Amino acid sequence: MIGSRTIRLIVISLVLVCTAGCDQVTKHLARTALGQMGSATVPGRFVEFTLAENPGAFLNLGASLSQAARSVLTVGLSVGLGFLLAHLVRTPRLRLASFLGLALIWAGGISNLIDRFVHHGLVTDFMVVRAGPLHTGVFNLADFAIVVGILVLVASSCAGPRNGKVHRAEKGASG
Repeated sequence: MIGSRTIRLIVISLVLVCTAGCDQVTKHLARTALGQMGSATVPGRFVEFTLAENPGAFLNLGASLSQAARSVLTVGLSVGLGFLLAHLVRTPRLRLASFLGLALIWAGGISNLIDRFVHHGLVTDFMVVRAGPLHTGVFNLADFAIVVGILVLVASSCAGPRNGKVHRAEKGASG
């Protein structure tokens, strides 16, 4: 739990700078290097770097929608990210893990939104992870931050009630 609004704002800012900063730098490097050489594979073929300018959402979902529909979704996403930021700033009782998970989701969303605005509705994706015959779709570091944020949020919600809630429940049952 992060009680101070100032500390929450500082943490949110740090998560954004780290997430969006790393994401935007790696996307720039991908556009620069992979735009010239096509693709590159790490020895062992576990990770492949390939450039994809994605008009859709995560894993290219919605890419076949019209430009107008994608624009409406982008506006909706912007509004949703605004509400998520307001929730992060105004809710002091969030568990630390939940707060960080939501902050990662928000920061990843903001970084991909930056791409949409700067690159005419496209998001730069450049990584594919392989494990034998299985592989991911093409993604970027912002997508990775969003997935990690979701996993942290799920793990936090599975961890059970906060100590204060347990204490109050026990106190009410015994009193």
